Amino acid sequence: MDIENLRLLIEVARQGSFAAVARSRDTEPSSVSRAIAALEDELGVRLLQRTTRRMSLTEAGEQYLSRIEPLVNDLDRAHEEVRSTSATPTGTLRLTASVAFGQTCLGPLLPQFRQSFPQLKLELLLTDANLDLVCERVDLAIRLGPKTAADVTYVKLFDTRYRVCASPAYRAGAKLLREPDDLRAHRCLLSTLPDFRSRWLFRNSDGIVSEVSVDGDLVISNPLTLRDCAVAGLGPALLANWLVDKDIAEGRLVELFPEYRVSATNLETAAWLLYPSRAYLPHKVRVAVEFLKLNLG
Repeated sequence: MDIENLRLLIEVARQGSFAAVARSRDTEPSSVSRAIAALEDELGVRLLQRTTRRMSLTEAGEQYLSRIEPLVNDLDRAHEEVRSTSATPTGTLRLTASVAFGQTCLGPLLPQFRQSFPQLKLELLLTDANLDLVCERVDLAIRLGPKTAADVTYVKLFDTRYRVCASPAYRAGAKLLREPDDLRAHRCLLSTLPDFRSRWLFRNSDGIVSEVSVDGDLVISNPLTLRDCAVAGLGPALLANWLVDKDIAEGRLVELFPEYRVSATNLETAAWLLYPSRAYLPHKVRVAVEFLKLNLG
């Protein structure tokens, strides 16, 4: 019996589609279909109920999957344990992050990553969508904000905070901008994220939180473009520290209210490393976590 066909059955059961599995494996749906058909012929039972919209397990398929999935996982774990005895990790690591974080924080690390792990293939999936780690076969994800999902393992990469920034030229020529409430008189640069486009939260040194309504005529979905507009002097923007600290240090932006903790949703945020919950962490994931914590933490 081909173990790879068992892995395909597990993935089809999770994703409910030959096409989805084929896309994640960069192959043709027909090859996935043939593999499942071969497995069904070998067993002499139908494992999947095929409809025009979705694949679903038959009763026999559910029983079979419940028995083989732990065995396949144990086999994969055994392989990983043997590989981890080698000093050099191998295989393919699928890592996902947002576009802005990937370009700002991960891109500059790629030469060092390749030099550190020459036999490890990296698939860097930069998207602002929160991919399903299991269905998309993602080994490691970087998410920003408070903890949300409960079915994954979290490792804090670093604490984050937001800064209200503007260009030095804008700051010099702007109306009064001494207190957060003064923002009401300015056309702010706004993000399309929920709450970011309507009001910002400010916590002072005494722990008192105030809410300031903001408005503006530029609403932008990409944080990189939002930062570029702030640098160009088009108005104040609320941006993450990992995105603007270099611009502030080099004088392209100024932080307007450094004495305040600022956010739009949650004042306690972080960059998190996420991976599917499992009893054994693969060697390739473990070294990637250590590398990212060392260089970004």
